[in-house]
Amino acid sequence: MQFALPTQYDFLPRFYRLASVSVLSNMMVPLAGLVDIAFLGHLADIRHLAGVILATILFDYLYRVLKFLRSSTNAITAQAVGYDDSSAVLLAGLRSALIALAIGLLILLLQYPLQKIGFTILSGSPEIEASGANYFYGRIWGAPAVLINFVLIGWFLGREMNAAVLVMSLVGNGSNVGLDYLMIVKWGWESMGAGLATAISQYLALVVGLIWACFSMEWKVLPTAIAQLFDWVALKDTVVLKSNILIRFLVLITTYSIFTNLSAGMGTDVLAENGLLLQIALFSQFTIQGVGLTTQTLTGNFKAKGNKEQFIPLLVVSMLTSLVIASAIAFTSVFFPGVVFGILTNHREINQNIIDYTIWLLPLLGLTAIAFMLEGYFIGLKEGAILRNAVLIAFGVGFVPLAFAGWYFHSNHLLWMGLSAYMGIIIVTLGVHLPRTLKRENQINSDLLPNV
Repeated sequence: MQFALPTQYDFLPRFYRLASVSVLSNMMVPLAGLVDIAFLGHLADIRHLAGVILATILFDYLYRVLKFLRSSTNAITAQAVGYDDSSAVLLAGLRSALIALAIGLLILLLQYPLQKIGFTILSGSPEIEASGANYFYGRIWGAPAVLINFVLIGWFLGREMNAAVLVMSLVGNGSNVGLDYLMIVKWGWESMGAGLATAISQYLALVVGLIWACFSMEWKVLPTAIAQLFDWVALKDTVVLKSNILIRFLVLITTYSIFTNLSAGMGTDVLAENGLLLQIALFSQFTIQGVGLTTQTLTGNFKAKGNKEQFIPLLVVSMLTSLVIASAIAFTSVFFPGVVFGILTNHREINQNIIDYTIWLLPLLGLTAIAFMLEGYFIGLKEGAILRNAVLIAFGVGFVPLAFAGWYFHSNHLLWMGLSAYMGIIIVTLGVHLPRTLKRENQINSDLLPNV
């Protein structure tokens, strides 16, 4: 007897096929970062580790904030695929690529003031800041490649071409590991070597992505797409969506940057401990983000095809899947801290003190898993304004008061509580809007039905 899935869950094979490849490709990004940390964490001088952790704050703004290019491209492309509009699919990639290239070149032109302003705001000893600046100037040259890669990844995911994303990630992050070993261990370039290795690896990934795009695109619609490229009404809608998603990423990274900066104010050891814990949190986030990107893709596709009855089953499946992944990572870190953090650094005092704070990974990673799935749902619907308002409320009401209290009382536990509160309030705020979006989609579908 053959088992048949209920109709509303018939997307499950498709979901797990897409999510598995997306999760694997997303894991490559933090794994490469963890390798950077591991190489530097085993150097005799801990300032290289602390310097790179500090400099990463700037790249959180420059790169992680700009991941709105990936999410928005994914949402727009997925809906265009659902409408079976080949020209719109190509336009989604071209318009986003132009924006990405412009921003990437602007970052290169402004690299000196960006570095100076960034390290003026951040806290750290002169030795740590010098090491961080070396990392910054090595890595910054990869900016155009990084941003165009975001667009390519979003475009491929929206077309459900996850194999392309996986190959790009394997090439980019695999080469990063090899170049890290060469430049840090063999050549002794320390933090500068880590930055250069990451920049070069991004260009290698870009070459792979562009070749794949050329072989997969429909060239016959290119003239039509180019003619519509500067349709200002459509371009305005694209910019508005990207702007709202940009605010989401900006607030998220601001939250983590303030957290790291306040950690630095508590001393080098606290900065190193929290930085290592954040590497685990980011590893979990990148991993479950693969599930979130799949949620975005299928939500946009279901919306375009009018399959609104699959929204809630999709959210349930994505939340349960991401919670399993996040819980596995959190419990491993909590119950086996010596093994997990011993891989990242051999500084005994750091590994001993970090045990006091690993328990915060349980609520933080669990709440993040649920929040990211809800965010993926709203991005898939292209409801950027709702998402923007939710993160602003979470930042002002959840994180800021507890972060201020942590700074005032010099309490690292309150800092971690602030991160958890941020994710929790996002869940509550988006949860309030969830029934309204379902009602609105039902109304849209009813209006589209022919009168009889």
